Amino acid sequence: MRRARLLGVAALLTLGASLAVAQTPSPPPAYRPGLGDLMVETIQSRHIKLALAGRTKNWPLAAFELGQMEESFERVAHVWPTWRSYSIADMVEVVKAPMAALQAAIKAKDAPRFDAAFTQLTEACNGCHTGVNRAMIAIKKPDASAYPDQDFTPRPQ
Repeated sequence: MRRARLLGVAALLTLGASLAVAQTPSPPPAYRPGLGDLMVETIQSRHIKLALAGRTKNWPLAAFELGQMEESFERVAHVWPTWRSYSIADMVEVVKAPMAALQAAIKAKDAPRFDAAFTQLTEACNGCHTGVNRAMIAIKKPDASAYPDQDFTPRPQ
């Protein structure tokens, strides 16, 4: 009889432990934003702000946004090293020369040079899109601000 009780208690303890394990939720999988999400939220938004800062000759803001865009490209390549059979790091190489030209134009506070380099950057973006069969994603210089709550007017430093 005592043995039966011990077996019964052991069975209850085992059942209880099983229920406790079954009721413990497993952690959600790590969030990995899609490549398109990263491009829209981190790259395209910086592209717009960079253009608007250059248009208003707000060179400190243009330098900041360019730096943010560079970091965004690095994060995209880190999160998505490859997309389908394409190396994102190789694709990012395409924008490095136009971004260097932008950096030089910003440093020189040269609006025409900035405009030419921004055009090169935009064309490089579209070249990548075409190269990965996504030509329908055509980027252009913004016509208006997508950020009505941000004033792009230069401020005294």
